[in-house]
Amino acid sequence: MEPTNGIWKAILITVYTVVFIGGVFGAIRISFLLVKMNTLSVTTTAVINLVVVHSLFLGTVPFRLYYYTTDKWVFGQPFCKIVSAMIHVHMYLTFLFYVFVLVIRCLIFFKWKDKLEFYRNLHAVASSLAIWILAVVIALPLIHIWYGTTGHYENATCFRFHQELKNNSVKELNYAVIAVTVAVTCTLLALQVFIILKVASRLSGSLCSHQEFRAQLKSLGFVWVIILCFLPYHFFRIYYIQQYENDSRLEMYNEIWLSITAISCLDLLSFVLSGSLSWRRGSILFSCCQTTICCIATGSPAG
Repeated sequence: MEPTNGIWKAILITVYTVVFIGGVFGAIRISFLLVKMNTLSVTTTAVINLVVVHSLFLGTVPFRLYYYTTDKWVFGQPFCKIVSAMIHVHMYLTFLFYVFVLVIRCLIFFKWKDKLEFYRNLHAVASSLAIWILAVVIALPLIHIWYGTTGHYENATCFRFHQELKNNSVKELNYAVIAVTVAVTCTLLALQVFIILKVASRLSGSLCSHQEFRAQLKSLGFVWVIILCFLPYHFFRIYYIQQYENDSRLEMYNEIWLSITAISCLDLLSFVLSGSLSWRRGSILFSCCQTTICCIATGSPAG
């Protein structure tokens, strides 16, 4: 192993270790809290689905850590494809559930919907199933047809499917996904900023003392997770697709940026912390209007 690769792999091991420990703790802790939450709440339904999405992905993280530690893949290429694809499935399903929550909140704010709740538990289950079925219908064919099928890869290596980018259809698909992700994120950010400014303009006194304002900042928190965890990878991906054949180091850089998307697993841990009464009281002692993060900490996961 080259010294430079050793440094990058150390970074990957550190990131995935933190994600695994924090993600598992957050998933377990939030599962106990969900029992006490309103199951008709859209936010609660989204959190339940996030627990499932994160848990499925976290189940594959130990295999990544083993590979980065030993520098050898011993589980076969079919399983490599599954583990490799899971981080992408996790990213876009998480993105989808975030968008789901934010769109509902926008509809409520603009009075296009009366409340942030399903009428029956069956509606919550049906909505979740619809998203999962859509994900399966889209993801499975793509993985089966394009993921690691046209290139030649060694059985002892994994997570290196860059040869697929020689296929123009794969490049076009990547560009399309990047464009849609960035466009949706920018739209949601603009809407949320507009809503926050409108809410702030009609409130008096300390803004963070108003539940409505804190709720909107909590929504902005979802957008920030998308911006900080997902967009860096997508922007780098544009450069990577164009230059991967000219610089072998880009393959490792791509893995680094991809690992950042996994940090979104820590959102459950943040929900646990924000649900803590002592955390809320501690946050209120600060001037929560100075930073968005402080204000988000005063909210709770339930919608």
